[in-house]
Amino acid sequence: MTRTSRLPLLLLLLVGVGFSAAEARGPAPKARVSDVLRAPRPEGGEWFGLYLQGKKVGYIFTDLTPLPREPGKARLVSEYVFKAKVGANVSERYLREERVYESKPSGRLLTFKLEQRGDGGEQVLEAMATPDGLRVLRKRPGVPNQVLNQPSSPETIEDADQARTAMIRNETVRGTITDGQDLRAYRVTTTLGKHEERTLAGVKTRLRRVKTLSEKEKVPVEALLTSEGAMVEIHFGPMLVARAEPMNVAKNLDQVEVFGLTRIVLPRTIPEARARQVPSEVTFTVKGLPKRFQEPGTRQRYVAKPDGSVDVTIRASHPKAAPRPRPLADPSGGKYLLSDIIVESEDPAIRALAQQIAGTESDAWTTARKVNAWVARNLKKEYGASADRATDVLRQRKGDCTEHSLLAVSLMRALGLPAKRTDGVVYMLNEDGVPAFYWHEWVEVWVGEWVQMDPTFNQTIADATHFALGEEGNAEITPLIGQLRVTGVRF
Repeated sequence: MTRTSRLPLLLLLLVGVGFSAAEARGPAPKARVSDVLRAPRPEGGEWFGLYLQGKKVGYIFTDLTPLPREPGKARLVSEYVFKAKVGANVSERYLREERVYESKPSGRLLTFKLEQRGDGGEQVLEAMATPDGLRVLRKRPGVPNQVLNQPSSPETIEDADQARTAMIRNETVRGTITDGQDLRAYRVTTTLGKHEERTLAGVKTRLRRVKTLSEKEKVPVEALLTSEGAMVEIHFGPMLVARAEPMNVAKNLDQVEVFGLTRIVLPRTIPEARARQVPSEVTFTVKGLPKRFQEPGTRQRYVAKPDGSVDVTIRASHPKAAPRPRPLADPSGGKYLLSDIIVESEDPAIRALAQQIAGTESDAWTTARKVNAWVARNLKKEYGASADRATDVLRQRKGDCTEHSLLAVSLMRALGLPAKRTDGVVYMLNEDGVPAFYWHEWVEVWVGEWVQMDPTFNQTIADATHFALGEEGNAEITPLIGQLRVTGVRF
C-alpha cells in the first residue's frame, strides 16, 4: 500500500510563514532588501511537531536568514523528518534543503541543495543558477554522478516565504517554486484570511489565517500566526497538522502504525473471490467525498444522495478497444509519455529492460500485460525499503505499491505506452479480520482506452475494489485521510 510518508513536500518551503508588524504601519518605504527579510520571525528558526490524526509522525524545522559573510544573499534551511511503523517495518524519511537567494527585492534563486536519506532512497541534489539555466549535480550511492540541465528557475526570495510577503504587502502574492524532488517549477499563490482569537497558554491571542496553494500539491495549506511573527499551527487538511514546539518536544515522536491509523473501515466484508473477480461491479456509499474528486469515467460513476453521501460504482472490465501497435500518442497531450528525474523512462537501463520484456511484441495491450506481469514477479513485496526513482527501484528490486507502480509506468513509457500512477484506496481484509479500504497506488495505461492494472497484486485488470482518487503521487488526496467514511457496500 501507499506510504503515508508521502506528505506534501511543499511544506518544506511553506512553514516559514509569519506575521509582520509592518501590516499595521501602512506601505513600507522602498527597501534595499526583500520584504520577506524585514518581517519578524523567531530567532534561530522554528520547530514543529507533525501530527497525523493526533499522532506525532515527524517534525519540521525551518529558518530564513541573511548570510552575514555573503552580503546580498539570504538562505532558507528546511528540514523534514517522518517516522512511523508501516506494517511490521519502520519507515523513516529525512529531507533537508538549503536554498540561497539574492536578498534584494525579487532576488533570484542562486543555489539549492537537497539531501535525502532513509525511506525513498539516498541522494543529494546540488543546483546552481547559470546564464543558461539551472545546472543540477545528482549524487547517489553506487551510481556515477549525473549532471542535469534544467530551465532557469523563476523562483524569487519572496517565494521562500510567501505568507510573510503577503502580510507586509497586505495583498495576494503569486510566484513559483522549483520543487526539489522533480525539479519542475510550480505556480504558488498565497492569500490572506481573517483574524481570529484563540487562548494560548491561558492568554487570549489574536491570530491571522494565511492560505497557500501550489498547483502541484493542490492542497490548501493554512497557517495561523501571532502578531509577533510566530507561527502557531499549519494545517495540511483536517487530519495533518504541524504545531509549533520547542526542539526537544518536536523531535519526541509517537510510535504510530500508519496502516491501522489511516484505513477506512467498511460496514461489511466482501468475499475474497468476489472482491478480486473481473469483470465485476461494486457500489460504495461514501461520506466526506468532495465534489472535485467525483470525476466520472468509464470505470467510476457517482450518484449524489439527499443526505450528502455519494454512491460510487466501480466497474472492472477488460478493454474493448481494437488492438493497436505501439508506440501510441498520449490522449492527454504527451505528459504521460514524459521522462523525468523520477519516472526515468529514457534511462538506458530502463529502456534496455523494457525492450527485453517486450521482445518482438508490438500490440500495445499485450505489451502492457507483459510489463505488469514482469514487475509483479520480479519485485519483492517489502515495506520500509522504498525508492522514489525508477532506476533505484530497478537496482533494489523491492518495495511496496509505489515502487511497483513507478517501475511499471517507467517501463511502459519507455515502450511508447502512455501510462500514469493512480492513487486511491483498495479493499483488504487484514490480519485482524476488519474489512477496510487501505491507501494504495496502481497503474493506468493507454492502449486505445485507459485501463487500470495492479502490478503489486499481479492483477492484469485492477479489480472493482480499487477506488481511484488522484494520480502521479501528488498530495491532493492527503486531506481525505480521516475524512472519508463508507456507510454501505453493494456487490
